[in-house]
Amino acid sequence: MEEKNYKNWQPLKSRLQNEPDINRAFFHEREIWYCHLGENIGFEQDGKGIDFLRPIIIIRKFNNEIFWGIPLTSNNKESIYYFKITTQDNVYGSAILSQIRLIDAKRLSYKVGDLPEEEFGELTKKLKALIP
Repeated sequence: MEEKNYKNWQPLKSRLQNEPDINRAFFHEREIWYCHLGENIGFEQDGKGIDFLRPIIIIRKFNNEIFWGIPLTSNNKESIYYFKITTQDNVYGSAILSQIRLIDAKRLSYKVGDLPEEEFGELTKKLKALIP
């Protein structure tokens, strides 16, 4: 397993936490955003690059501060834990359904698109099927 670099993540995490709420992004369900997911434990999905960014899809907005998000990968995986998606540029990837998590809007960096309504409906249906 690759060694994690938490000391590079910590200053960015601290800056995001301490930013005034006026900088909080305005977001909606079905949107795809790059998000500062950070450096995480074990097999949890990490962000990449110096800003620890990863694309996510917003599944459920609870209020203006928090939402459920699912990380995306550029890999096309066939499994009950993945959902194949198409971005607006017809680039294929997968939503990693097993990695759904509660995310604060302070982690959002920039919006890259929207998942079509029909595809979003299929994604949420597959996600619900995972929960007994």
